[in-house]
Amino acid sequence: MKTFELKGQARELVGKKAANALRKEDKIPAVVYGVDNKEAVHFTVSNSDVRKLIYTPEIFLVDLTIDGKNLKAILKDIQFHPVTDAILHLDFYQVAEERPIVIDVPVVLDGLAEGVKAGGKLSLDLRKLKVKALYKNIPEKLHINVSALALGKSIQVGELSFEGLELLNAKNSVVCRVQLTRAARGLAAKNG
Repeated sequence: MKTFELKGQARELVGKKAANALRKEDKIPAVVYGVDNKEAVHFTVSNSDVRKLIYTPEIFLVDLTIDGKNLKAILKDIQFHPVTDAILHLDFYQVAEERPIVIDVPVVLDGLAEGVKAGGKLSLDLRKLKVKALYKNIPEKLHINVSALALGKSIQVGELSFEGLELLNAKNSVVCRVQLTRAARGLAAKNG
């Protein structure tokens, strides 16, 4: 997993009024959970510092430095303004070597499906899969080979397995499928 370095400043004041004042200064209120058995550590980050962390499909292990104290964390949740899409709040979760984490990992389809060769259309229904594992075992992307996927067939979460990872999505959720296109239906009717 790639790492992302982020610096923050601890904050004493919490609540709506303090958060709105921070946002006017182009800062984002944030919280990291799971630090030294405390409930949470409140801090602020600069809006420009987190852009490359948030606006990307990739996942990162965040090297977080809050007032000189270093810790490893993952981005757990982002709250956006409903109208302007401005970032309102960030939630981080501290990771430890021996404690598994839950994170959404992007899916990549490898190969040319048999159904596509026959005129079908490959569609990716789940762009990310929720996995539980130790952070050192989590890959940047989950690669799924679709070469043997026939026309009208699909791959479900229950059919997949990755070493060291536990998939948390519903077993019958469809990850990808090869759909019959109108052109392929016409060929089948013509030849049939």
